[in-house]
Amino acid sequence: MSLFLIAEIGINHNGGIDIAKQLIDVAANAGADAVKFQKRTIDLVYTREFLDSQRESPWGKTQRDQKMGLEFGVKEYREIDDYCREKGIEWFASAWDLESQKFLRQFNLKYNKIASAMIVYEDLLREVASEKKYTLISTGMSTVKDIDRAVEIFKNAGCPFELMHCVSTYPMDDEDANLNRIMTLRNRYGCKVGYSGHEVGLAVSYAAAALGITSLERHITLDRAMYGSDQAASIEPAGFTQLVGAVRKIQKAMGNGDIEIHPKEVPIAKKLRAHIRWTASE
Repeated sequence: MSLFLIAEIGINHNGGIDIAKQLIDVAANAGADAVKFQKRTIDLVYTREFLDSQRESPWGKTQRDQKMGLEFGVKEYREIDDYCREKGIEWFASAWDLESQKFLRQFNLKYNKIASAMIVYEDLLREVASEKKYTLISTGMSTVKDIDRAVEIFKNAGCPFELMHCVSTYPMDDEDANLNRIMTLRNRYGCKVGYSGHEVGLAVSYAAAALGITSLERHITLDRAMYGSDQAASIEPAGFTQLVGAVRKIQKAMGNGDIEIHPKEVPIAKKLRAHIRWTASE
């Protein structure tokens, strides 16, 4: 099974549909399987007090101005839906509230995503699980109890899912990656396990690929110096292309683990062992 590779656009489009399309191009040209966005109903996710508080941004002087400036509506998502279909790449989004999940249904997407921050939002988990779509569940900021409950909800609903190991720091320090948790999750829950990374660079993602993950998600950006909280933990176009190529190669290189002479080795063995009594069947 080929590793499912997701280019997380999130809010790195900075509210611009043209930037979103450029990022979709980056993902499609690199050979990713899907791009992912984030969807919020601002007045449900944030309090009025928070939204009215001050924050300087390209869109104004309040938190509301900044949050609204980053949020796409139905017009933009229809454009994204058409553009992804044209480019031959899947798209989906992580909803941060019930209304956003219902909003996403109009696009008949193949996948759902539970963001790490939302894994404790049981009403949202049940709403997503009720759709019975294949769901990727990120496990950053989570206890065993949190993950147990999420898995229970999806299993009870008969909704297919996989977990994604994740450390929710932006960017994540390499020494905090704890990649061995991938095996812990796989052994405890008996399910597929992917990796959602927020580190700088590619080495940790390569190591995750070698541990047999079934999905890999990394944030992408046109330029890490752009405005936005996720940009520093994102990969620029050349790096993402390199990541996709290397991860596909790593997956092929892992093999089946059998101890046997490879057929391509036989003629070499015969040549190098010509002076001793030996046959390939021995």
